[in-house]
Amino acid sequence: MADTGRIIETPEDILEGAAHLARICPVWARVLPQLDPLPLRRSEAGFRTMANAIVGQQISIAAAGSIWARMEAAGLLTPEAIAAASDEELRAVGLSRPKVKYLRGIATAGLDWDALHLLPDDKAIAELVALPGIGLWTAEIYLKFALGRADVFAAGDLALQEAARIMYDLPERPNPAQLRELALPWSPWRSVAARGLWAYYRQAKGKEGIR
Repeated sequence: MADTGRIIETPEDILEGAAHLARICPVWARVLPQLDPLPLRRSEAGFRTMANAIVGQQISIAAAGSIWARMEAAGLLTPEAIAAASDEELRAVGLSRPKVKYLRGIATAGLDWDALHLLPDDKAIAELVALPGIGLWTAEIYLKFALGRADVFAAGDLALQEAARIMYDLPERPNPAQLRELALPWSPWRSVAARGLWAYYRQAKGKEGIR
């Protein structure tokens, strides 16, 4: 079997990762006790979770939640339902034309979602970004929460970048490359670091950085 690294399955895994961060970095050691317990944030692997991620791309958390609620009410949560629905039905729940196209493409791609569990991070990400509408950020979010990968980060996330700027007192918000460099020492628990940064963002900004 391919090496998939540590899998986050329980709150105890989160605690282990947080202890690692506090041990290797004085900033984390200072910040973590000030945060609420970091959430497990595991979701069921498969089309539904990916569809949820697509819905949330480039819109507010509140808007994404409203659209998703309408999709649930309309029963548009499976590949079969998406493929069978008309463009008008999909647009009626609030989906943009690009997202209608993306969801249809993913619904009909025939991806073996279960097989992703067996792939190492880089290969699983490559499988996902080959699908329409899925970029690196979306693929990394899926690996983090649906597959439970412990060392996936999503450096393109603006909330993570802003949280890192404040937490490390940086002169400006780091770009994705700079944030990936900053996060290197946090391996093999960068997924826990991301949870910590989102929690810090919520505390610093008074709003959620991730659905």
